[in-house]
Amino acid sequence: MNTKILIILIILVILAGIWLGLRSIIDKFEPLEPIACTMDAKLCPDGSYVGRIPPKCDFALCPETKTIKLYYYNYELDRDEWGNVACSRNGLVPVEKKIPITKTPIQDTIKLLLSGKLTDEERAQGISTEYPLEGLSLKGSSLKDGVLTLEFDDSNNKTVGGSCRVGILWFQIEATAKQFPEVQQVRFLPEEIFQP
Repeated sequence: MNTKILIILIILVILAGIWLGLRSIIDKFEPLEPIACTMDAKLCPDGSYVGRIPPKCDFALCPETKTIKLYYYNYELDRDEWGNVACSRNGLVPVEKKIPITKTPIQDTIKLLLSGKLTDEERAQGISTEYPLEGLSLKGSSLKDGVLTLEFDDSNNKTVGGSCRVGILWFQIEATAKQFPEVQQVRFLPEEIFQP
């Protein structure tokens, strides 16, 4: 009888030990009380913010970014010998921006150019753009043998106008696309887009 009691006691001690061990492991992964982190935010290089995440309340990782150039225009840099605006590529001004690293960096860069977001500081430097154009959007792009084909939707015909204006709109996109070494030539679809 003593042996049976001893065996039962040993089994109970082992089961209690297993239960305590499992409970301690579970407690490490599932805190009994929810953890509340402070609401501060960290500014990331791309201009976005990240907050703190439990359980240690460290800041979340900033998204990875890459620096690109958007080509805008400055009329003052594009004057001929008589002071007239020449409507040439000489007026193009690169403005550095950071974008998240994705699988479509060229498309993302062109879309950012088309959004026309300039800071007050950039505008104060004489940099301008006619983008965004209402109804103009990039539908798709493809790159083959160094030729980048950009397909646009211009439902409001905002890409037409005088040759000076249309040329500058064209030059901005072309220069922005050609910063990528794999792009040697830029082609627009439909073909009548960006025509005077």
